[in-house]
Amino acid sequence: MLTAEQILAAQKAHIETLFGLTQKAFEGVERMVDLNLQATRATVNEAASQTQALLSVKDAQELLELQATLMQPLAEKVSAYSRQLFEIASDTGAEFTKAGEDQSADAQHKFMALFDNVARNAPAGSEPLVTAMRSAMNAASGAMDQVQKAVKQATEMTQANVHQLAQNASGSAKPASKKR
Repeated sequence: MLTAEQILAAQKAHIETLFGLTQKAFEGVERMVDLNLQATRATVNEAASQTQALLSVKDAQELLELQATLMQPLAEKVSAYSRQLFEIASDTGAEFTKAGEDQSADAQHKFMALFDNVARNAPAGSEPLVTAMRSAMNAASGAMDQVQKAVKQATEMTQANVHQLAQNASGSAKPASKKR
């Protein structure tokens, strides 16, 4: 049976975890706002300089050359922005995942301790039932570990794919501008 102190301690731990995750979420939002402000500021500055450049064009050939030089940096900036945005989301998600794993491990440990206490006080003759329950809990624990590993691998693979796509996009933008 749980004591009042144990219940209070568990509630305190849950509240601390909630506030910690809330703080991490706000940090992620702050990073996204900062990124968007930087991108907006850079876009406004570039638009002003590009407008000045367009106003100074004297013929169609010069206009085509100017257009070619403006497209490459745009593709690279979009790629860099996407990569930074994904990094922010990934970092924030990793914090939530870690907190979830920590909470899960703690809950599993407490449940096993409670089960062990109940098993020690089980009436005589219930050993096969206790053994079956322990086996089922160990199987469930192993399954949970496998799910967590699979999710972690999928996340890492997604991060690697996004990074590779960003590199490919940056690499394909450069040759296109050289051909023109």
